[in-house]
Amino acid sequence: MNFRSARALIFLASICLTNMAYLSDTGNSSSKATLVERLGFKASDRVLIINGDDVGVSHASVAATTDSLEHGLMTCATIMVPCPWFPEAAEYARAHPAADFGLHLTHTSEWKKFRWGPVAAKSDVPGLIDKQGYLWPDVQSIYKNATPEQAYVEARAQILKALDAGIDVTHIDSHMGTLQYDDRYFQAYRRLAKEFNLPIRMASQDVLAAGGGGHQREQLESDGTVCPDYLIHGGRLKDEPIAEYWKRMLKDLKPGVTELYIHAALAGEEMQNITNSWRDRAAEHELFTRDPEIRRLLELQNVKRIGYRALRDLQRKSRPAPTR
Repeated sequence: MNFRSARALIFLASICLTNMAYLSDTGNSSSKATLVERLGFKASDRVLIINGDDVGVSHASVAATTDSLEHGLMTCATIMVPCPWFPEAAEYARAHPAADFGLHLTHTSEWKKFRWGPVAAKSDVPGLIDKQGYLWPDVQSIYKNATPEQAYVEARAQILKALDAGIDVTHIDSHMGTLQYDDRYFQAYRRLAKEFNLPIRMASQDVLAAGGGGHQREQLESDGTVCPDYLIHGGRLKDEPIAEYWKRMLKDLKPGVTELYIHAALAGEEMQNITNSWRDRAAEHELFTRDPEIRRLLELQNVKRIGYRALRDLQRKSRPAPTR
């Protein structure tokens, strides 16, 4: 296999060595336990992952994310490798190896005046790019023009670039859901999770079943890939302030492992010139960094916060070494 760097080769080799510690009784006791129990909690515990998406899309996103990781409630974050401020995000990750960073695998470039292209050679992913050489602005254009294999090639290039930059990647998810809304593309997502032995973001089972993907979690389980039990996604009411939305979502967390994601960014001219959602992004940064009511809501439910590193450690402890 032709790896892009010695660092990536070392990383992948370490996966195999780590996985040799496979527990012989995994198929017995641990398979009967819930995810939250396998992580060392009680079955009745509410465990929450607070992930920060879109890191590296701007300086404002990097600054807000690192502030929330250091001083707020955010427990992990995902970096957009093709974006302009990736080097700043990577520099922070190298300097803070205990910080929990995954990758927000990016196949779209959705804003009109702020665009980026693929990490892979354009000749290798021709269906992913528009006439100007940028990634398509929407998921449906990808499904119409590209292939799951091209999406895999681009995502793999992003992972290898992040590893080469010194990021200790803890998990992956999919920007705008490109690798999640079509089962053909989900299979590429599944393949990446297995190849790099990383946990992934997944919709809750009822949402998957309603969209025709009810089989997907079972497939991940057969691979040994770990994902949270629930994902808070959508459900915001029309004209509902972002603060009220999040307080409503957090009032009744279920026992098990739930993930939520926010798009933290500092308010200012940079974000105002990128997206109309800049106010919500600034508000999410403040809410999950300094808002006392959000903290009280979590304390009242005795919510335990973790990052994806805990899931990655569990996955690499429990699954057999992949064959290549």
